[in-house]
Amino acid sequence: MKGATFLSEEQYQAIARYLERCAGIRLGDGKEYLVVSRLRGVLQRHGLAGFDVLVQALQAGGSRVIQTAVVDAMTTNETFWFRDAAHYRILVEQLLPACTGRTARIWSAAASTGQEPYSITFAIQEAVLSGRLPRNFDYQVLGTDISPSALAQAEAARYCGLAGVRGLTLEQRQRFFLDDGDCIEVQAAYRRRVRFRLFNLLDAFDHLGRFDVIFCRNVLIYFSQERKRDILERFHRALNPGGALFLGSTESMSEHADLFEMERHGTGLVYRRC
Repeated sequence: MKGATFLSEEQYQAIARYLERCAGIRLGDGKEYLVVSRLRGVLQRHGLAGFDVLVQALQAGGSRVIQTAVVDAMTTNETFWFRDAAHYRILVEQLLPACTGRTARIWSAAASTGQEPYSITFAIQEAVLSGRLPRNFDYQVLGTDISPSALAQAEAARYCGLAGVRGLTLEQRQRFFLDDGDCIEVQAAYRRRVRFRLFNLLDAFDHLGRFDVIFCRNVLIYFSQERKRDILERFHRALNPGGALFLGSTESMSEHADLFEMERHGTGLVYRRC
C-alpha cells in the first residue's frame, strides 16, 4: 500500500516536531529515508494504513502505545562492550579511588541495551581483582534509557551473535558471562550491581539522587543547543562535588566551561563539575 511507504514533507515535519518535543531528538532535513525505514514496522505492527494515520495518532495524543513505539523505533541503540576504553581506565584509576569508604553511584544515562552499565561493572571488578581498588569497594550503577525495547534486552542481559560479543576479550567473556551456544548472558553476580529504569532526559533528575560519575556518551549531539545546555546544567546539579561526566569522543563542552572543566588523562577526556 502506497500510504505505508510514502511520506510527505508535511508528515515528515509533523513527526520531526513530535520527536523533538517529546524526546529532544532533532532530525534536521533530509532524513525522510530514515523515518520511513524505521517507522514502517510501527505501521505494520499497529495496523496503520499509512503515515497520515500515524501523524493523526501522534497529534491526537490518545495512543500512548503508538507514541512510545515511534520514539523507540527512532532511537539509535548502537553500542558495544567497553566502547571508548580510555573512559573505563579513567573511571577506575582517576575517579573511583576518591569514593573509597562509601558507596559510589554511577549513572549510565543512555544505557541502550546494557553494554555500557555492565562494562562499568566489569571494569570495577577487574580493578578490584588487580588491586587498583580495595576488595570491599562498594558501588551502584543506574542505567536509564528512553527505549523500552533496549531496556528489555539490558535487563535480560543476554546477547547473541557476533554483535553480542563485540569489544570483549576471550578472558572477559569467560569471567563475566555464561555461554549458551551462540549467546552469552551476564552472570548474576554482576547483574546485581546494576538496575535499569525507563527515563527521558527531558524529565527532572531530582528523584534520581546524586551521583559521583555520569556517562552520557554520543547522545547530546541529537539535541538542540538549548536542550543540551539544560541537560548539562541538570547533570551539574546531579553530580556530587568533584563529580565527573563522560561524553562521546566527538562531543564538545567548549561552550559550557562554566559548568565543567576538561581533564585529559592519556588518550581520554573527562569533565569535572566546576
